[in-house]
Amino acid sequence: MPTHVIQVNKDQEVLRTVQEGVDKLSLGSAVITLIGAVNEAVVSVMAKDDESIDYLRRYSQPMELSGTGEVIEGKAHLHVTLAGEDITAAGHLHRALVGGFFVRAYLTAVGN
Repeated sequence: MPTHVIQVNKDQEVLRTVQEGVDKLSLGSAVITLIGAVNEAVVSVMAKDDESIDYLRRYSQPMELSGTGEVIEGKAHLHVTLAGEDITAAGHLHRALVGGFFVRAYLTAVGN
């Protein structure tokens, strides 16, 4: 299966840009690997006593980003790890904005 590369550039939002690429490529099912850097991010984590509750966490500083994800029924779902000067965070990605660098998403189609 071929691997497609989606580059998210300065001032672009990661999840939206990856989803636009998924739509353009008409991918129904794929695995995703991410690497790059962002200046802002919103991730969610589960409550320790109730996995049905998500807490949103917002971070605003330059951060390295790595992540994995999947495309199911044409929808991108991403989990990331972020590392900044004084934070390390991980969770389900809701939003991330690229600053002075970029993020690359590598998508490999799976299934039929």
